[in-house]
Amino acid sequence: MKKQITILLFVLIYNSIQAQGNKFNLVIGTYTKECESKGIYVYDFDSKTGDFSFKNASENTVNPSYLTVSADNEFVYSVNEDGGESKVSAFSYTPNTGKLDFLNSQNSMGADPCYIINDNKNVIAANYSGGNISVFGKNEDGSIGEAKQVVQHYGKGSNAGRQEGPHVHMVQFSPDKKFVLSNDLGNDKVYSYEYNPNASTVALKVKDSFAVESGSGPRHLTFSKKGKYVYLLQELTGGLTVFCYSKGKLKKVDQTTILAKDFKGTFTGADIHISPDGKFLYASNRGEANTISIFKILKNGKLESKGQVSSLGKGPRNFAIDPSGNFLLVAHQYTNDIVIFKRNSTTGTLTNSGKRIELCAPVCLVFTASN
Repeated sequence: MKKQITILLFVLIYNSIQAQGNKFNLVIGTYTKECESKGIYVYDFDSKTGDFSFKNASENTVNPSYLTVSADNEFVYSVNEDGGESKVSAFSYTPNTGKLDFLNSQNSMGADPCYIINDNKNVIAANYSGGNISVFGKNEDGSIGEAKQVVQHYGKGSNAGRQEGPHVHMVQFSPDKKFVLSNDLGNDKVYSYEYNPNASTVALKVKDSFAVESGSGPRHLTFSKKGKYVYLLQELTGGLTVFCYSKGKLKKVDQTTILAKDFKGTFTGADIHISPDGKFLYASNRGEANTISIFKILKNGKLESKGQVSSLGKGPRNFAIDPSGNFLLVAHQYTNDIVIFKRNSTTGTLTNSGKRIELCAPVCLVFTASN
């Protein structure tokens, strides 16, 4: 009898550990002025089943449209995209409960920040309307100091309606954290900055810049799993460029598109991510398209199109693949939901799981450990 009880306890403990291993936190940034939203939401997500449950939310914070989580999983940093009143905010974060406690905020030093990254020393934001990059030092308690550096971009592009001036749309660390790459939708350039995390004032120093096709509007980029290639999505043309990457330098090797051959209508390329196994690349497209494009990554880094699927909503601004690679979640800004797709790791295909998280204007999805 004792032996049976011992075995039963072992099985229960094992199953509990296995279940915990499938669980992640899904941290969601939203727009708060379009409908009723508190700002940042935390959901429990099961990567084996695609099931989810509400965990916690921030107190009211304005338009945290993009966010980033610290490597130690103890802090969340968000933009507050609010025109000339825009800020960058810091929150303490308790993963097991999903609790977010506001620490402080600082002037973003540029209007409408739309992307944010962090490491152990700094928080770096891309200011879209301001056309600049702001660097904030971290304090010991996780809060942020005033901007210690602001890097201003200049120039404009050929699309008068969208490229009347610089519009920094992204900042991203290189895999070795020695460089920061930045896309400027307004002047059709990708910048490479040497990064010194310990600098008191000049953390970013220009290394190089690469001009892309005129009027294309570079928006988001991602590195290949081993860091040898960079994939750049252009918002205004739907172009997708492949670069070889080395020590802050880019060399173009291929060009394709996220658009279906027979597509006629409005579109704006949005987000781009690679599956955890490094085998497939996905890109979202808004406007009248509202699709997710699927590409197989070939051994030479080039892309082979596997077609497009409907995102099943309007305005797929951002999407995320859960750490297990089993599911791809799409945040729809205009239909106020997050659609959960089941992902086939062998073929890369996406199928509707039938599961949706109903939420006001979701625009950023980040997975973190749940404890």
